[in-house]
Amino acid sequence: MKADIHPEYNEVVFQDISTGETFKTRSTIKTSGDTITLDGKDYPLVRVEVSSASHPFYTGKQTLVDTEGRVEKFRQKYGSLRR
Repeated sequence: MKADIHPEYNEVVFQDISTGETFKTRSTIKTSGDTITLDGKDYPLVRVEVSSASHPFYTGKQTLVDTEGRVEKFRQKYGSLRR
């Protein structure tokens, strides 16, 4: 293999920001410098919005995340479409 062409492959911790759940794996991702201590060792921390701990497909729970009021705008514009 050629030297100096491959990215660094290190242990990192991913944290789901909606549930707080963490999991340790190896990745080539560049981190922002945040770290977390697990089992007495510091690891780079990557925060993610969705993981298997919070995704409706894996949890079986549907959640509605409406950060910009889109659902309310739709309901005001079209009203109730139930007949």
